[in-house]
Amino acid sequence: MNILITGGAGFIGSNICDAYIKAGHKVFVIDNLSNGNETNLRKDITFFNKDIYQDDLEFIFRENNIDIVNHHAAQIDLRYSIKNPLFDARINIEGSLKLLELSVKYKISKFIFASSGGSIYGEQKSFPATEEHTIAPISPYGITKSTIENYILFYNKFYGLNYVILRYSNAYGERQGSKGEAGVISIFCKNILNGKSPVLFGNGLNTRDFIYVKDIVNANLLALNYTGNDIFNISSNKEISIKSIAELIISNLNPKVDIIFGDEIIGEQRRSVLSNSKANKILGWEPLYKFEDGLKLTCEWFKINKL
Repeated sequence: MNILITGGAGFIGSNICDAYIKAGHKVFVIDNLSNGNETNLRKDITFFNKDIYQDDLEFIFRENNIDIVNHHAAQIDLRYSIKNPLFDARINIEGSLKLLELSVKYKISKFIFASSGGSIYGEQKSFPATEEHTIAPISPYGITKSTIENYILFYNKFYGLNYVILRYSNAYGERQGSKGEAGVISIFCKNILNGKSPVLFGNGLNTRDFIYVKDIVNANLLALNYTGNDIFNISSNKEISIKSIAELIISNLNPKVDIIFGDEIIGEQRRSVLSNSKANKILGWEPLYKFEDGLKLTCEWFKINKL
């Protein structure tokens, strides 16, 4: 199949690119390199340095017979979305609408969307949150993700556009940058390797559900052949405090470093943990990497690459 991956030069997208090519597919990538890096891309990928909001993308669909769109391009920084919600909406909502319009016009067979279970449920009322949990985001970033989901449902109902929505918990792993909340592990790795103390906002006891990038890749592989239209949490089903993560990374990379505590950030959830039972039952997916194992591999990658 011919698969177009937006944000394909980024952390998650580039790992998906590798897996899709290994599975025998032809991959096309759109990325404006604001967060991604062209060095993440294999030479057998067709790359377009384009912005999903500002640039003309129609020629890519028209000239390349795209079968599937895998949409990962986004403004990913939750904290920046709070400071500049208009910019966040332009990229995440208007850019996504452009892709949905082109997907309908050129009759793609499936639209795979990278959503955010870590942000759209808001302050959870049940733990772990299933896909039926109330959608109540407390940040503009989460609002845009839930809005795009609703647009996808609209395009399915009125135009028959097939879809799979994957609600990731907090991703981590090789190639992760240091921007946005989802980059907390990479931020800690980079700082600790350089002898800088990790800064924890508040008391560090906020919890998150972290999922290793290779487990995310496996979910995106399964989504290619899934014949239904559905929404799945892609998560570890476990929560861990930010303080515990900092301590683990320090023990892996630089035991001489101490933790620093800063002011609490408005708009961040206190607890987040997602149920993955639906993905396991229907999609046939489950996480294969324990957090400690994935974190060790991630720390080793940062040691080698010295970012």
